[in-house]
Amino acid sequence: MDIQEIKNRFGIIGASPLLNRAIDIARQVAPTDMSVLITGESGSGKEVFSHIIHQMSTRKHGAFIAVNCGAIPEGTIDSELFGHEKGSFTGAHEARKGYFEVANGGTIFLDEVAELPIGTQARLLRILESGEYLRVGSSKVQKTDVRIIAATNVDVYNRVKSGKFREDLYYRLNTVPLRIPALHERKEDIYLLFRKFSADFSDKYRSPGIALEPDAVQILSNYSWPGNVRQLKNIAEQICVLEKDRNVTAAALLNYIPNESATNLPMAINGNKEDYTERDILYKVLFDMKKDMMELKKLVAEIIQSGGNTAHVMADNTHYINQLYQEVDQTIGGEPTLTIKKPIQNNPGEYNYSHQDVEEVEESLSLIDKESDLIKKALKKHKGKRKFAAQELGISERTLYRKIKELNLN
Repeated sequence: MDIQEIKNRFGIIGASPLLNRAIDIARQVAPTDMSVLITGESGSGKEVFSHIIHQMSTRKHGAFIAVNCGAIPEGTIDSELFGHEKGSFTGAHEARKGYFEVANGGTIFLDEVAELPIGTQARLLRILESGEYLRVGSSKVQKTDVRIIAATNVDVYNRVKSGKFREDLYYRLNTVPLRIPALHERKEDIYLLFRKFSADFSDKYRSPGIALEPDAVQILSNYSWPGNVRQLKNIAEQICVLEKDRNVTAAALLNYIPNESATNLPMAINGNKEDYTERDILYKVLFDMKKDMMELKKLVAEIIQSGGNTAHVMADNTHYINQLYQEVDQTIGGEPTLTIKKPIQNNPGEYNYSHQDVEEVEESLSLIDKESDLIKKALKKHKGKRKFAAQELGISERTLYRKIKELNLN
């Protein structure tokens, strides 16, 4: 069975090379009895791959039991997995088979395996090594023939180093590592998945189909999707149920995509777009002003070293000084207040300074006002073209759309 046939059989959508690689590994390891450790973010589809491995193995006619290790209390997990004898603990009114006994000849999928208590890890290691285990409250050795597929959304090796997970168990489970790519690593698949989910929900709720505008598709693809496929499916369902306009715009889509952080204005530093708080933005402005003032100090020092003869120094730096005053004044929200003109003809050592009459007003210290002014200036500079304005501000178009809406900017 090739990769496309596997996708069709198990309802997998996407053409990402990382996704295809994961499917190929699952296909190759399935006929063996090797244990597999599936890693990936929550909601990325780890359980689907456990079904692929089981259904393509020689155990496909045996039982398949999925166990969420993180959802079972520590005091009862041994009983759930290995069973118990009557009277072995309070409330054990009769003997009970555990999952490893019920799934004999089949497959057990241990989801969130990193959450297992240390004592249970030792029992699990014994099963992997010899197939033997003991029921809780029993001294009789039981045998089982079960294939174990484990999954986790955390870095198990870090838990090994911190002493929370047995190293020997980690290497026994990790015989074949299988990593499921996160949705943000499969950007080419995001719109395909949304179309499939929206079509399914439109049929389910008997509502008209959903279509995304191009700018909405771009936002959909650029979002980080921390909840992965599960989150995308939930948002598709919300839009199908709640959105009256079936042609969804970027502004409408942003109502369903949650804010990724409490940041108001992400900025690009060193070419990487990262989110920064309002305090960080203010610090950046102040640092830029400090840099300009240092340049001005150097210029003054050069004038002093020239013995007071400013004509040569000023002539060489007139354009820079005018630009410096303009940058500083625009940074703090004003207009240029000093213009250096040509030297006075009668005295080449003196310059004519033209000061504009500036009304002294109390300046607003609101970061929201400053943020609004920066966005307005960027939009004005680029004649309303939001793509270039966003690049100028060092933010994404999605963030610019949101800020325009939040600040009621037209």
